[in-house]
Amino acid sequence: MFDTITVYNDDGEEAEFYVLEQTQINGSTYLLATEDEYGDEAEAWVFKQVGTDENEVYYETIDDEDELEAVAGVFEELLEDYDIEL
Repeated sequence: MFDTITVYNDDGEEAEFYVLEQTQINGSTYLLATEDEYGDEAEAWVFKQVGTDENEVYYETIDDEDELEAVAGVFEELLEDYDIEL
């Protein structure tokens, strides 16, 4: 069983994601997550922690292509037994 996060889009619609892996790079926390609990043929998403308050942790997708490629490379190394497509 994986930990889950709930993500809201700009329209306020929510989606649940299953966290496959978490890592920290240069003081920032990143999550690799998928909408499919078992990850079978699912698209993976990388989220970056952008803030917290008393009860919530806030994540966003990464817009910077260089940052995304660097973080994806770290996740690929951590999960080398999986075929990950971001």
